[in-house]
Amino acid sequence: MRVAVIVCFLNEQAHLPTLLDSLAHQQRRPDRLLLVDDGSSDGSAKLAAQFASEHPYATLLRRPRRPPQRDRLRSAPELEAFCWAVEQLAEPWDVVAKLDADLRLAPRMIAELTAQLEADPRLGIVGAHLRFAGPDGRLVAERCPPGHVHGATKFYRRECFGDVFPLRLRLGWDTADEVAARMHGWRTESISMPAEDTIHLRPIASHDGMLRGFRRSGGAAWAYGARSWWVVIAATARLGERPRVMGGLSYLAGWAGAALRGDPRVDAPQRDFLAREHRARLRAAVLRRAYY
Repeated sequence: MRVAVIVCFLNEQAHLPTLLDSLAHQQRRPDRLLLVDDGSSDGSAKLAAQFASEHPYATLLRRPRRPPQRDRLRSAPELEAFCWAVEQLAEPWDVVAKLDADLRLAPRMIAELTAQLEADPRLGIVGAHLRFAGPDGRLVAERCPPGHVHGATKFYRRECFGDVFPLRLRLGWDTADEVAARMHGWRTESISMPAEDTIHLRPIASHDGMLRGFRRSGGAAWAYGARSWWVVIAATARLGERPRVMGGLSYLAGWAGAALRGDPRVDAPQRDFLAREHRARLRAAVLRRAYY
């Protein structure tokens, strides 16, 4: 399989060297690596240019700076930059991967994920389970429901990519793409890396404040079609996460605010499909609790 990896970054000078070093030490390096500077004002582009000059499979692409936005992440600029970069790929590819810049990849990550795709022709999207350092320094697993693949490590089979893209949504795109893939008969899955974890150097939803991140996640749940009963369950599950209680309430407030505003969301067939999946997961959880 020919694997193209795309890393989009904006002002990631602190984390980009770690990612690039872990890419250079992959057991299976990508056939093509596009490093996309999305308008950085720090030294990120210089770091990427140096890496590209030393690794023939890597190329640096530049995009213009974006105007300031009140909540930049709601419009998913990294998705826009990723889709733009896919169009720049001149070489043929079988798998295209979207990687965030704030990662330390397990040495066998690309090899393992590619092997999964080669072994299962119905696997459309695959990624790695992620961990991050908690307040005490110990590694904590990021929440990852069954079938979910974090937006930070998305590996798309070409045929699945064609079925899913272009995406109409921005907020909530990294769940909407999976639901669309499963509606087309593809499997989506995250897997654990053997021997060494892939580390998220910045905890999920913490880029511009944890509470704002939880509200944004709630708004994303509205966008990708989660029903109110499921959102209440999800918010309850988040009450024990840091920040205690306020995280779950902020998640619920994000969904409710999006509903009141009538924010864009996926169409009714995709919402119904997701509701059926959620009901099946809820039944399975109840049965497991009753059995044990």
